[in-house]
Amino acid sequence: MNTDEQIAKFREIYGALKREIGKVIVGHEPIVDNTLIALMAGGHVLLEGVPGLGKTLLVRTLGEVLDLTFSRIQFTPDLMPADIMGTNLVMEAPDGRRMFEFQHGPIFAHLILADEINRATPKTQSALLEAMQEHSVTAGGEVRRLAEPFFVLATQNPIDQEGTYPLPEAQLDRFFFKLLVGYPTAEELTEVLNRTTETAQAAVNRVLSREGLIELQQLVRQVPAVSHVKDYAVRLVLATHPKTNTAVPIANQFLRYGSSPRGAQALILAGKVRALAQGRFNVSFDDIRAVALPALRHRLILNFEAEAEGITTDKIIEQVLSEVPENAAAVAA
Repeated sequence: MNTDEQIAKFREIYGALKREIGKVIVGHEPIVDNTLIALMAGGHVLLEGVPGLGKTLLVRTLGEVLDLTFSRIQFTPDLMPADIMGTNLVMEAPDGRRMFEFQHGPIFAHLILADEINRATPKTQSALLEAMQEHSVTAGGEVRRLAEPFFVLATQNPIDQEGTYPLPEAQLDRFFFKLLVGYPTAEELTEVLNRTTETAQAAVNRVLSREGLIELQQLVRQVPAVSHVKDYAVRLVLATHPKTNTAVPIANQFLRYGSSPRGAQALILAGKVRALAQGRFNVSFDDIRAVALPALRHRLILNFEAEAEGITTDKIIEQVLSEVPENAAAVAA
């Protein structure tokens, strides 16, 4: 299969996934797009929004259109790490001997819905760290590999609501994208009512197998990103590092910490997926700018002054995008 045929196949599958999800999810097109981008890039997604906006429904629908094993974990304050990873149980063998046998937890699936992840305590939240980064689980002194592909799609309510625990910075950084789910428009809300208060039920079809998804992920890695596009992504990330000679003024004023190297990785990988989805086999500056907000917003740590003045990480990223030129020569000048 030549490159043009591979691109055409990618666009066909990408479009089919969007159509099937659209049978259930009303509106939220940027959220659906960015979720699929993260999926094709092999990254995890954090969906944030107030209750009732369809975050959980989106993830469940994604599980239905993909031929992958699906597991849902409801995070609550009393959830323990063993409830996620599994534990060793004492079992009795046919000959009467007793032995330990590992009972796999819900983390052993391809697609994990971590519902209301910020309702669990930090101890339980941190149980996902190894799984999200190394795709393995250590329990009972043994390292167990997770099935590939492996994705965590987590939902959370805004942190300022009661009964929630902020996610550790190390865990936030492991999410490829953070997506903010907003309220529907009047037209979208009307369509939601039409779909949910009448007898008709939307049925979705499976579109993509496990092997097919892995094949598309490998294609994404083959998309070239030329040196000046990579350099642009690097300069965007470096511009968020306060108290350095590469920082933009707004970063010096309002940030305690800037983006980690994972931010640059997310920019390039997401740019590759976006390029393929638009029928191109090269990453452009526009691709990098289009994915900057979801790739970086959760990787910037605000200082007290920013919190006091109501400055958001999105505003800082938008300012970085406006101040960092595409051409590195303009920086030298």
